Amino acid sequence: MKLAVKTFDGKDSGEITLDKDVFGLPERADILNAMVKYQLANRRQGSHKTKTRAEVSATGKKAFAQKGTGNARASTLVTPRHRGGGTAHGPVVRDHSIKMNKKVRTLALKTALSSKAAAKKLIIVKDAVAKTHKTKAMADAFAKMDVSNAVIVTGKEIDANFDRATNNIPCIDVLNIDGANVYDILRRDNLVLTEEAVKELTAKLKG
Repeated sequence: MKLAVKTFDGKDSGEITLDKDVFGLPERADILNAMVKYQLANRRQGSHKTKTRAEVSATGKKAFAQKGTGNARASTLVTPRHRGGGTAHGPVVRDHSIKMNKKVRTLALKTALSSKAAAKKLIIVKDAVAKTHKTKAMADAFAKMDVSNAVIVTGKEIDANFDRATNNIPCIDVLNIDGANVYDILRRDNLVLTEEAVKELTAKLKG
């Protein structure tokens, strides 16, 4: 599979051959769905917590006399049925992460890349380097490329000017090669890869 290589100036910069084992796999909605669930579950902090009746700060003294007050019998006011009491069966601190086989995670990333290539939503650029950190110049470049919603994957290092220039542009995400993931690729309309990113991803996913 061959794709044209472009620059952010809107010029052609040759062609690149994409490995069919990384960019030519059939779409697997089940794999992609499982991977997105895996990523989102692992992002959850799980720090939500309510106090049980044992954790509420209150006296342990009997609330009122057992008989003669006209109230229902109550030994303490920290029970869940009383205002200010503990919560019954409330959320507790827990780990929401789930496990997924490394081979399946690798397959999911290759499938996500392949789905963008099959949908003609994959754009290859020579590099992701900006001469200036100004946002306007980069916004104009994206407009010329007809890109308004995209994730851009660069090499191992993100150019400082490019990072600052794209930081204020809505719906544009910039990741380095180590940050490339299925969820961010799928949540954006276009996928923009640098030549270095293509080589690094191919080597990483085939290795």
